[in-house]
Amino acid sequence: MTEARADPRTDPPPRGSERATLLGFLTYQRQTLALKCSGLSHSALMSRSVPPSELSLIGLVRHLSDVERFWIRSSLSGSKDAPLYWFDDSPDIDFVFPRGPALNDAEALLVTESMDAWKAEMAYSDAVLSRAELDDAVSAGRHGVLSVRWILTHLIEEYARHNGHADLLRECIDGQVGE
Repeated sequence: MTEARADPRTDPPPRGSERATLLGFLTYQRQTLALKCSGLSHSALMSRSVPPSELSLIGLVRHLSDVERFWIRSSLSGSKDAPLYWFDDSPDIDFVFPRGPALNDAEALLVTESMDAWKAEMAYSDAVLSRAELDDAVSAGRHGVLSVRWILTHLIEEYARHNGHADLLRECIDGQVGE
């Protein structure tokens, strides 16, 4: 097991408003995924640590980029921008990408582009959420009409679920454990 790192995350406000609390928990969950990915090589971020699963840390980053893109960019903003990685005929493409010892330049590019896309989606989400009211209702395709409150709660749930995966993946990579 490796030595524990300092925790750079910001705790959600213990007595904040509903909005501040929801946004605080979303930020905390995002920071948790960033922490799980920190300090690793491109190859480690792309590794599938628990065969035969296709899960990898960078795959989780790519998946959560599209989660934010769907719920905020498409549903809340009404943008027609296509998903980055998800397609009807290949819904798990966020986890499927080239790998192998001869892919070092391609790995670096894939990881860099994936992390940049995730950061861009989070920034876009933050800008939209700063203007949205929790009671605003939007059509979310097959999910029906939902409030911004529901969408925020769902984003927190998505991150929390996948951060559990990230914790196990990170432990398999280098023994690093923690919240």
